[in-house]
Amino acid sequence: MNLMSLTAVELGKKIKSGEVKVKEAVLDAFAQIEAVEKDINSYVTVLEKEKVLAKAEEVQAKIDAGELDSPLAGVPVAIKDNMCTEGVLTTCSSKILSNFNPTYTAEAVLNLEKAGAIIIGKTNMDEFAMGSTTETSYYGETKNPWNTEHVPGGSSGGSCAAVAAEECSYALGSDTGGSIRQPSSFCGVTGIKPTYGTVSRYGLIAYGSSLDQIGPVAKDVTDCATILETIASYDPKDSTSVQRESYDFTSALVDDVKGMKIGVPKGYFGEGLDQEVKDAILKAVKVLEEKGAIVEEFDLELIDYAIPAYYVIAAAEASSNLARFEGVKYGYRTSEYRDLHNMYKKTRSEGFGEEVKRRIMLGSFVLSSGYYDAYYLKALRTKALIKKAFDEAFAKYDVIIGPAAPTTAPKLGESLSDPIQMYLGDIYTISVNLAGLPGISVPCGVDSKGLPIGMQIIGDCFKENNIIQMAYAYEQSRDYERCSIAKERD
Repeated sequence: MNLMSLTAVELGKKIKSGEVKVKEAVLDAFAQIEAVEKDINSYVTVLEKEKVLAKAEEVQAKIDAGELDSPLAGVPVAIKDNMCTEGVLTTCSSKILSNFNPTYTAEAVLNLEKAGAIIIGKTNMDEFAMGSTTETSYYGETKNPWNTEHVPGGSSGGSCAAVAAEECSYALGSDTGGSIRQPSSFCGVTGIKPTYGTVSRYGLIAYGSSLDQIGPVAKDVTDCATILETIASYDPKDSTSVQRESYDFTSALVDDVKGMKIGVPKGYFGEGLDQEVKDAILKAVKVLEEKGAIVEEFDLELIDYAIPAYYVIAAAEASSNLARFEGVKYGYRTSEYRDLHNMYKKTRSEGFGEEVKRRIMLGSFVLSSGYYDAYYLKALRTKALIKKAFDEAFAKYDVIIGPAAPTTAPKLGESLSDPIQMYLGDIYTISVNLAGLPGISVPCGVDSKGLPIGMQIIGDCFKENNIIQMAYAYEQSRDYERCSIAKERD
């Protein structure tokens, strides 16, 4: 049995009971990486096996001594390469950070390490999380394990592909406009974007500071709830961190949705949505209705404005955040230059990829004198109106259900040829980030090409337990069958 085929919680139980040693789990992860990584390209950096095995021995000793009781103790994890890890290359999949070794570790990763998790490597991503396909990476595109001619989604495509290809038990991703939920949908895995402020952003290299949020990617809802419970915490080092009354998410793993109200936005099921995706989502909603949930269609206003508002705000914040990468303090520096300004210009021209440059220019434009009011302030007002529309919806419904993406995974190369089309692919996920809401993507079938379809469940702020309970109940239904590449290959 390949231990990487187990869920993280299943593997953690076997390690805790002594049935499996941490070293065995680590060796299985490395064996799978050696077998499939050349075809998938999920990782930018795979840690040295000897160092990881030494860490496994340390963790095993603590488990044996009863010092570690976390359900994730000894379980191998992969970390998206925009989260700082002390002494380990952290690149954001960009040439400009190709030599950056941080001197500190992101808070979310520290929380995993305290729980005894074993870090296997850093996963590939769209450069600086700017993209929806993991094709803008300086380290080459990641391929979808279900069909390597297709993209895994993005920007957390490396994390989702690594989980789907069973190269780790689970992974961390970040979500700025759907970057956990959309690739989870494309790769047939489960991913949660928590409420903004629930997981510390300390050590996460920023793209859009008011939108970014770290979250788990795993094989099922139980894993995601367990991981989120481990990484979520109040962090005084992060000014946007929120001190919540409770970080208990696993108590929501209950197979009961009787009386819970589901809102289904009519606008999410109109033009542009693939028919197979639509049918799969509506079938899943029907399953939940049969289990006792109350389902109602409604109009969610202003969603048409979500994409322009998002790309104005995200690009504005990106142009500001990425100003620090100029070749002076850290990262790549051009080899030949005349003076300081020429060094800045050449370093950034050579160090950033095309998509990153496009968004920096857009952000600089909307923040410039004369355009700030016309674009940036208008986008902020639109963001507030979108949040108000969701507030009104959640006064009536416990959760909102819709697609995670309008189609299944497109073929490699199709999206980059038309950036506007790629941006439109985020239509169902972006508004969740603008409003700071939690959302989960859970597999709900495959299309005629054999590619996974994901259902997105959205909750009100700090109501992760509602979306976890709904997703878990669907998972327990007879209609649900966990997407498994191993099963497909068998």
